[in-house]
Amino acid sequence: MRNSTILRRFAQNVRRLRKKKGWTQDDLGRRAELHRTYIGSIERHERNVSLLNVERIATALGAKARDLI
Repeated sequence: MRNSTILRRFAQNVRRLRKKKGWTQDDLGRRAELHRTYIGSIERHERNVSLLNVERIATALGAKARDLI
């Protein structure tokens, strides 16, 4: 899975938006109600994220899900 283009693109977009807000992975995790280690594994494109969690992350970042994918 690590080489998947969509996972890599999602990870880059999440990291970019998170850093733009000046948040840590823990900050994003708390806002999205997900564990910080889960956010880290997403950003390393190790996770195949469910649509529900894509929505949670997008909402926390003030973005649309399509902007992350």
